[in-house]
Amino acid sequence: QVQLVESGGGLVQPGGSLRLSCAASARIELFNVMGWYRQAPGKQRELVATITTTSGNTNYVNSVKGRFTISRDNAKNTVYLQMNSLKPEDTAVYSCNLVATWGRFWGQGTQVTVSS
Repeated sequence: QVQLVESGGGLVQPGGSLRLSCAASARIELFNVMGWYRQAPGKQRELVATITTTSGNTNYVNSVKGRFTISRDNAKNTVYLQMNSLKPEDTAVYSCNLVATWGRFWGQGTQVTVSS
């Protein structure tokens, strides 16, 4: 079983920045795709960003393009989500997700609240 531990969430004012981290208990090279999802109260879970392990190709939901950046550090087995120019509508629980041909794993989630 792969364990994922997220950190970096918190309360930030509109326009501020946060960096989320997702540390895996296994080598992330074992996975095909890594991603960040978010779920706001009363809304469905939304895929925010993904990055492929080998090529490093990234994809983003339109609402975060130009503001969020997903990256990985293979040596630290960690995936990051840098979030800039945060808006109140970014408020949600953010969870990381790692996908391999042999399984799919989720972190416990970290709360991000954007409010003045």
